Amino acid sequence: MWVASDWKDYRLLDCGGGQRYEKWGRQYLVRPDPQAIWPQAEKWDKVNAVYHRSNQGGGSWEVFSLPESWQIGYGDLRFNIKPMSFKHTGVFPEQAANWDFIRRSIENARREISVLNLFAYTGGATLAAAAAGASVCHVDASRGMVGWAKENARSSGLGEKPIRWIVDDCAKFVKREINRGHRYDAIIMDPPSYGRGPSGELWRFEDNIYDFVELCAGVLSDQPLFVIISSYTAGVSPSVPEYILGRTVRRRFGGRTESGELGLPVESTGMALPCGHTTRWIGE
Repeated sequence: MWVASDWKDYRLLDCGGGQRYEKWGRQYLVRPDPQAIWPQAEKWDKVNAVYHRSNQGGGSWEVFSLPESWQIGYGDLRFNIKPMSFKHTGVFPEQAANWDFIRRSIENARREISVLNLFAYTGGATLAAAAAGASVCHVDASRGMVGWAKENARSSGLGEKPIRWIVDDCAKFVKREINRGHRYDAIIMDPPSYGRGPSGELWRFEDNIYDFVELCAGVLSDQPLFVIISSYTAGVSPSVPEYILGRTVRRRFGGRTESGELGLPVESTGMALPCGHTTRWIGE
């Protein structure tokens, strides 16, 4: 398990009973977590907001005292936090383990690196790559998420870095990049379990991921650095995307693959809460 243990502004204080108790900056939030099936270790006295699931799907926030938005930092990166529908806040803190890998890989490459970040959400991986000196193409189907990512870049002092901000269906964009002869040294992707593109394109992880990764192999440069696939799709083992990367990218470029769960340290117990998983292909 890769554990994101270097946070200062985010803390997973406790978890249990299907919920997690977190501190985001100065704000205390309670959110659902299906992995936390044991009893909570502590009493959660201080809470600014709780997310309640609905029996009809989705849910809503019960707010006691919470600003509309606020910022937290991870090293020199700054993120604007905004509680939103379906329990999200705009940051998946466990992804910091990938951000560290991204920065370390780009800095150690000692050459110019171009990065393609697909299903890029609010830009955590984009900021990590740009801060390490890479040029980045950030692609997401949601105009709102791309705007949020730009806001995070400005807050992090990266607003003038070479980042292309693209609102598009990821598969269609990659096909056009291949036709245009554009190539990238690294690819990052965090595909959803289910979603629709800006023109209604349907995405299902199980149905589309193999063909999509095979397509993306065609936009890699002659000396690719890494490919990262993150997944939160229930029932999909970390071995599945590792097998896919082995059949596509490793077969073409050599290198090696590794996979594992992402985790967050739980302060009350010393354990690590599993939070999805990541697979990496690493070039030689």
